[in-house]
Formats: sequence, structure tokens, C-alpha cells
Amino acid sequence: MDYLVEIIALTIDSVCLVGYYVNYLKTKNSITLIENSPVLEINKNLPKIVNKQPGQIIPYVAIRGTVQPIGDPIISNNNLKVAGVLQLLTIKEHIIQRGATGYWSEHEKVIQTVQNVMPFVIESHGYNVEVVDALSADILDLDVISNVFTPTVPKLVDHIWGFFTGFRQRGVQTTEEMLRKGTVITGIGELIISEDKGGVRLQPPRDGSPFYLTNMSITSLLKKLDEQQRTYRLFCILFGTIGIVVGGLIIRRYLRNRSQWMESERKKKERESIRKERRRRVRGDELSDSQLCVVCKVNPKEVILLPCGHVCLCEDCSEEITDLCPICREVIDKQTAAYLS
Repeated sequence: MDYLVEIIALTIDSVCLVGYYVNYLKTKNSITLIENSPVLEINKNLPKIVNKQPGQIIPYVAIRGTVQPIGDPIISNNNLKVAGVLQLLTIKEHIIQRGATGYWSEHEKVIQTVQNVMPFVIESHGYNVEVVDALSADILDLDVISNVFTPTVPKLVDHIWGFFTGFRQRGVQTTEEMLRKGTVITGIGELIISEDKGGVRLQPPRDGSPFYLTNMSITSLLKKLDEQQRTYRLFCILFGTIGIVVGGLIIRRYLRNRSQWMESERKKKERESIRKERRRRVRGDELSDSQLCVVCKVNPKEVILLPCGHVCLCEDCSEEITDLCPICREVIDKQTAAYLS
């Protein structure tokens, strides 16, 4: 329990450090994969290129083209002129809640999420690549079509209820996001020959490498990932430094406590040795009752109590009796060795 605060701080710091370090390595690996991946044009030669690869698979590749639906597109709920291939509807509840300190703070929670996806391709020069499992992309850039906040108009009863429960509803936010038809995107993932149609499809890599569907170019994506990598590295250095400082404080405190304990044990052994030698000399002669400790009646009187000045205890009993003198009941401020002849 002596190091409880330091251990808790070191544990939290270690968890944060590991989390940021894992993200740093993941981002660094993603940058390396993207830099080393080929950038292929979507044209009539693409299926031939994929067919020549072992297993008819290119494990990691980048392509760029226009989003086109396979069939009728999804029409926006809030703008009939907007059509797309992927729709994400999110409903959030905004609340104001009273905390343990008595202050009110705003929170939000997702009430409902609706995802509508239809098959689509990335098209260029009259040729296309089908995209599989778009929602699993590590980066999926969607356009915000609508973002509406509907405030709650509370009544008097709501104010009274909120005061006693510590909970007030502020409003509901409805957001619609879409991957629009005609959007130019960059797809980075695994390229494979489609077995049923003989075409080419882009899908999440089976080795766990990151999958991207972004409207950024390769250069912009690398720049964004590099900024994330620098941020993670900065946090790694920060939490690593904090961990070293906290760990150093724990070690310093441990060494100091150990030194104090060893010094205390040394003095204890030294006192015990002196005590045994003194008692050996005293017990050479027969002791009268007046020379014996008033508590144990076995050892000689060895300690003087201050400020009363009574010499009435042996050292063993003096370690147990530290509050009141057993003779006069005066408060003991100090104990010191007494040498009786």
C-alpha cells in the first residue's frame, strides 16, 4: 500500500504508452505498405495483370476512379437530388447531466445507426473494379448530406424532474452521410479476379493490412498518415518519459525506505547487543526488588522517563509503554537509557 498511488499512475501510463505505441507501429506499417504498393490504372489490361500473379491475387494495390452503382443508386432522405451507393444514418441524443461534483455537463449517445449499402464499382476509362465490403474500410470518406439538430422544448414538469434526477434532454441530432455517385476515390486493398463474372474486384486484404476508400490522393493520404504517426510518436515519448520519472520515483523511494529499514535494524541489533551485555553484568549480582522493572519484575530497570524522571522500566517494556508513566501516570515525552550503579 506504500506505493499504491505510484503503481496506479505507472499502470495507467503503461496502458496509454502501449496503446499509442501499437497505433504508431500500425500507422508506420501502413505508410510502408502504401509506399511499396503498385498504383494501377483501371483499363482493359488490369485483368490480365491480375491473372499473371500467383493465385490471381495482388495482395496490396492502389487504384483510382469514379464511384458508380451496380443498378439503381440510393436516394438521399433529405435531398432527392443526391444519389449514392452507401448511406449512413445516425441519430444521437444530446443530454445534460449533473455529475458527482454538482456541475452540469453535456453528453451524447448514439440511439440508432442505419447503414444502407448497394453494390458499386470504381470506374475509369470505361472499365471498372467492383468494391467488396466497403464498410470495413479503415478510412471511408463520406459526404455529410444533412446534419439536423432538433432541440427539446422542456415543460415545467421536465425542469422539476430534471432537477431531482440530474438528467435533462437537450435535443436529438440526425446526421446523414453518403458515398455519392460520381465521387472520385482512391481504393487501396487486395485485388482479385472475380470468380463468377471474370472481372476484377477490390476487397479488404486477408492478411489484415489496412483497407482504404478515400477521396484523397495517394500523396495526401500518406501525408495524413505521417501526421498521425508523428502524433503517436510524440505521445509515446511523452508517456515514456512520464513512466521513467514515475518508475524512478518508485525506485528512489524504495531505496530510501530500504536504507532507513536497514539503519533501523542495525541500531536495533546494536541496542540489543548492548542490552544483553549490560544485563549480563548486572545479573552477576543478585538484584533486589527495587532494581527490577515494575512491569515485568524480571529485567533490571534500564530506562528513565521524562519529564517525570522515574526509572522504572526495562527496555523491553519501554517499547510497549509509550504513553503514561506506570508510577505517576504523567505523559511520557521522552525515554532515555539509565545507568544504575
